Amino acid sequence: MAAQKDSSGRGDLIDKVVKIRRCAAVVKGGRRFSFTAMVVVGDGRGKVGWGYGKANEVPPAVEKAVKDGTRKMLPMALQGSSIPHTVLGRFGASSVKLIPASPGTGVIAGSAVRAVCEAVGIHDILTKSYGSNNPHNLAKAAIEALQQLRTQSEVERLRGVSLS
Repeated sequence: MAAQKDSSGRGDLIDKVVKIRRCAAVVKGGRRFSFTAMVVVGDGRGKVGWGYGKANEVPPAVEKAVKDGTRKMLPMALQGSSIPHTVLGRFGASSVKLIPASPGTGVIAGSAVRAVCEAVGIHDILTKSYGSNNPHNLAKAAIEALQQLRTQSEVERLRGVSLS
């Protein structure tokens, strides 16, 4: 976990490297390697985004991914240290089910979904992944699931009724 001070003064950002991949191009003198990095960036208070960066070395690829992720950050509806309701997110062949948990449970998730949950600021959640276990798709599916969350007041306003 690397917390960094954002240059634009937006506060501390949490960036988690989800996956680093190496690509080899065969040239006359041998193999030339390049790297891609997928990073999840969040503020720990309900905003999260994912970024993708490519470079000839790992650190510049991660820097580019963090910069891309900060641009894509979106607000998510959280309820305390968990989420308001169960939700299912899909991306590609991966599906992620996010289930709210009582305080003290912790983050029960695999590495890619855990990175998303910790970056957004969720401390108590149960998760289950279905289908492909590709870390890129799992992280994107988890973010897509978080975007579907609605608070009780938001649901009341959209439906025009009181749910109490």
